[in-house]
Amino acid sequence: MIARRPAPDKIINQGLCERHHDLAAPDIVDGRAGISLFNATPRALPYRLDMMERHPLGSQAFLPMTLAPFLVIVAPDENGAPGCPLAFRTAPGEGVNIGRNIWHGVLTPLEAPGLFAVVDRIGPGDNLEEHWFDQPWEIIDGG
Repeated sequence: MIARRPAPDKIINQGLCERHHDLAAPDIVDGRAGISLFNATPRALPYRLDMMERHPLGSQAFLPMTLAPFLVIVAPDENGAPGCPLAFRTAPGEGVNIGRNIWHGVLTPLEAPGLFAVVDRIGPGDNLEEHWFDQPWEIIDGG
């Protein structure tokens, strides 16, 4: 998770800003880190999960630009395909860093606007692998 620590690492900007330093380390193969903005359409629960993806050449950090929680879905690798998915809702204002080559669902905001800053790999090569399930999973609201 990418979230504030209980205490900041230091106070900056004339004492008016807490710096919570180095919260995610991009893992990048043959490229550079870039910052993009994603504007995703909100989804609703129950959510139909029919596809997962992974990025073999770099991690992805998703930083919401609102306080609205969003849905994160990850799965272990089972012989080159995603295994049983695990879903959770972030805390308000919390981001997530999906590790390189980790199966995950697409960006899934639950409220509008679905605006995120994304830090990920920019560079040559194919950094996207998708897996479409023969039988979709249903993600329900667990409370």
